[in-house]
This record gives sequence, C-alpha cells and structure tokens, in this order.
Amino acid sequence: MIEEFSTYCLYAAYSAIGVYVISFIAFALDLAKRSGEAQIASTAALKAASAASPAIQAETMSMAGDSRGGSTTLLRTGEKTDGETPRRSSKFERVGMSLMALGLLVHIASIVLRGLAADRVPWANMFEFGLTGTALIVAVFLIVNLVIDLRYLGAYVMGLNVLLLGVAVVNFYVTVSPLVPALQSYWLVVHVFVACLGTAFFAISAGLSAGQIVQARRETARTAKLKLLDTLPEADRLEDLAYRIALVGFVLWTFTLMAGAIWARSAWGRYWGWDTKETWTFIIWVIYAGYIHARATRGWRGTRSAYLSLIGFSAVMFNFSIVNLFFRGLHAYSGFESTAP
Repeated sequence: MIEEFSTYCLYAAYSAIGVYVISFIAFALDLAKRSGEAQIASTAALKAASAASPAIQAETMSMAGDSRGGSTTLLRTGEKTDGETPRRSSKFERVGMSLMALGLLVHIASIVLRGLAADRVPWANMFEFGLTGTALIVAVFLIVNLVIDLRYLGAYVMGLNVLLLGVAVVNFYVTVSPLVPALQSYWLVVHVFVACLGTAFFAISAGLSAGQIVQARRETARTAKLKLLDTLPEADRLEDLAYRIALVGFVLWTFTLMAGAIWARSAWGRYWGWDTKETWTFIIWVIYAGYIHARATRGWRGTRSAYLSLIGFSAVMFNFSIVNLFFRGLHAYSGFESTAP
C-alpha cells in the first residue's frame, strides 16, 4: 500500500505540473494580448493626434509621453477606476486562474498521498518540502488575489512553480523512510510548515520587486518600449505591495527562527549552535529585517529596496538548495541524511 500511495503521489505531482504548464501558457498569451492592445491604442492615439488641431496634437503627445513614463490612461492591472470598479479580466487570464486552481487541487492530492504513504506530515526532506512549499506558493497567490488583484503575476507564479516542483520531483525524490528520533516531534508540523508558508510570501514579494525594477527603469527612461507595462501598476504601487507581502513573510520567518531554536533545545539540549542551516536561516532573517527597517525608517524606497528584496529571496533559495545539498551538519534535508529539525 505504501508503494501504491507513493506511485500515485508522483502521478498526481506530474499531473499538477502539466496543468501548471498550460496555465502558464494561458497567462503568457494574456500578457502578449495586452501588449498588443496597448500598442494599438498608442498608435491610434498618435494617428488621431496627427489629424487634429495643433492644440489637440500637443495634448495627445503629452498624454503619450505620460504613458511612456508610466502614467498611461489605460487601466492598469491591480488598480481600479472610479474608485471601486476593477478592470475586466481577459479570457486567457480567466483560463489561467481556473487552471491554476485545478492544478492546486491535484497538487494537494499528491501531498495527501505522500502523507498517507509516509504515515506522517509530508515535509521531512527536500522532496516533501518542495512538494508542500510549491503548493503553498499557489495557495497564497490565490488567497491574496481575493483581496488584491495580482493576476498580472500569474505567469511568474506558474513559471516559478513549474521550475521548483519539477526539480523537486525529478531531482529530489526519495522513497519513504522512517523519521530519525530528532524529527519525531510535533515541531516538525509547526516549524517546517510555517517556513514553507513564509517562503511562499517571499516568492510573491520577489516577483513584485522584479516588476517594480522593470517598471521604474521604464518610467525613468520614458521609453515607448514594452507597451505591456502600460497595463501594469506603477512602480510605487508594486513597491508598496512587495513590502506589505514581505512583511507577512518576515513575521512567519521570525516564528520559524524561534520555533527552530525551541525544537533544537528539545532535540540537542541547546537553543543555538551556529549550524550551517541555522546560520543561513538567521542571515535570511537579517536581510529581510534590514529591508523592512530601511524602507520604513530610512526612506529606502525605489529600486534599492527592490534589490534588497530580491537578495533576500535569493538567500532563501540558496538556503533550500545549496545549503541542503552541499553543506553537512546537524540539519540535512536532502532526504538521504534527515537528521534534524
């Protein structure tokens, strides 16, 4: 029965990847469609201006210049008109969101099947952590969209998820094995799950920060290239959203750090030992603490804060991949040496 559940888990994981790929394609087509519409609208405005009076021409050219600087009259994703009415989603975007939700259901099924095969919570090694963490990225994205329109990040979320889940399934898969004594604790449920959840918020924040950098450069250069960005929020809005979402991730990561110390006290008789994994978890906390403090009190706004956000998420990915695979210590999550919380 264990082997059957493990096999079905892999089938479900691969199926989820397939659905996510189709969702990514739908979001990519939506971005292409919006880019084309923005280009057509800009061209039509300039043609209309060329046939109008000089005063109207000057006004239209001024509006086109504002569009190149980021103040386009096109409705931007994530913003509202008339104070309340959100922009309408396209057919491709609706398909992408629907497939994302469907993929998440299949993804959750794979996690449940892995848990049944292992007879425990399925996040004790890199494969299981990747399986659960990628599902939480999608779940958090869908939940946040109930409050804030982030559908323009759909292609980013699906692309990142396909990459991470694919690597977890292909490269990190291990068969089910019993937990070592140090992992046989309720802290496995709490500590690792909250770490996965914090990572999900950091991933979305990083996507917003990357968009902010691109949008800020475009607004500064006042270029007409990349008309797609006309339909996205302005750089200041992206920065604000990235900061707010990273703040939630930072709270969760703080709890992860504290819970890990308490668990270490129970497992090894000390709260902190500067193990490689502990050190990198602390480094990540320091980076995001610096990002939040600098932006809130030092006025570190603009691309500087965005780069700091990206550095933080890069450290999270480094901690999950390189540290787990190439640094040995009390913490080893590759699945071959699962010896610590």
